[in-house]
Amino acid sequence: MSFEFLAPVSDLVAAHTNLLSDQSLGKQIKIHTSNDGIPDLSKIDLAIIGIQENRNDVNFLGEKLNFNAIRKALYELYPGNWNSNIVDLGDIKPGNEVSDTYYLVQEVLSTLLQKNIIPIIIGGSQDLVYAQYRSFDILERMVNLANVDSKFDLGNSSESITNTSFVGKIIVEQPYNLFNYSNIGYQTYFNSQEEIDLIEKLYFDAYRLGEVISDVTIVEPIMRDADIVSIDLGVMNSTSLNGTVVSPNGFDGREICAISRYAGISDKVKSFGIYEFKNFKNEETSSLLIAQIIWYFVEGVNFRSNELNIKNLKSTLHYNVPVEDEILSFYKSPMTGRWWIEIPFISSGNNKLKRHTLLPCTYSDYERACNQEIPERWYKAKRKNEV
Repeated sequence: MSFEFLAPVSDLVAAHTNLLSDQSLGKQIKIHTSNDGIPDLSKIDLAIIGIQENRNDVNFLGEKLNFNAIRKALYELYPGNWNSNIVDLGDIKPGNEVSDTYYLVQEVLSTLLQKNIIPIIIGGSQDLVYAQYRSFDILERMVNLANVDSKFDLGNSSESITNTSFVGKIIVEQPYNLFNYSNIGYQTYFNSQEEIDLIEKLYFDAYRLGEVISDVTIVEPIMRDADIVSIDLGVMNSTSLNGTVVSPNGFDGREICAISRYAGISDKVKSFGIYEFKNFKNEETSSLLIAQIIWYFVEGVNFRSNELNIKNLKSTLHYNVPVEDEILSFYKSPMTGRWWIEIPFISSGNNKLKRHTLLPCTYSDYERACNQEIPERWYKAKRKNEV
């Protein structure tokens, strides 16, 4: 089994855990240690995995990654009123080649997906998202990727994969399982006009940093439709994350934790990754922030509403809104107050697309439709279904 290649959590971290309060998170989760081995995965809901791979970082200088400080900070936190069972499976070490690491990551994550365990990845360079995405191949269906990042990471797909081109590789390489890509927090001056135009041409979603900061709640329906969520720590501002390559503009700690919680609340998100961990100048502060990002994701998972089949629930409210030559169908959950809009399904023989006929939206989308404005995300999703 691929799990046999996982390295246990450091003995120093395991020893530190023994000193913690019995109510702390470190005492509540099961931990892969050198003494006890890999814990039993039955009844486990979430699994933490570190991936010590960063050789495809375009700025790689031979740095070694160590997640001990993050684990210590996470274990010291106290859980909320949670009912989820969590395991820390330890780390995936770099293989002889980066492709070996990708293969092991894909195998481990695929196994977790089959067991309905949500992986929480602490990663090195963000090209690892490619392996995270490929782990869904085993499910043989289309997936949505939400990337919290200041850049689109399209790169040059004809060249070797890097942490600045992994999205381009995901788009062009078979099997073609990507239905939608959403970028949250991009900054225009970090992206070429060609990349911006390509995002538009492919009907992908992109939300500028300022747009999200002005109203972070716009992230919720995006996350509600995502299968995979990736966070590039470079999206943080230098005040919140004191590192060597962090921009002066970016999300602060409160905003990134809110985004993480929205990802956790989503009934669809089955894989969550935090990438571009560096040797930050203030290790204690950066590690605590990453630990809190993980904490808020787990908090969200524990408050999921199980509304994947919202259309078929008798209590669901249904509204038809005529707009131009279309009849837009909206659905509202009376329990959570969340909204969805139905996308006309174009029968093309591709059964992978059927799951995307109901698109999460906001109340403001419904209001705009009532004012004869077709929501942009509805239009993009409809066009993708027609292609």
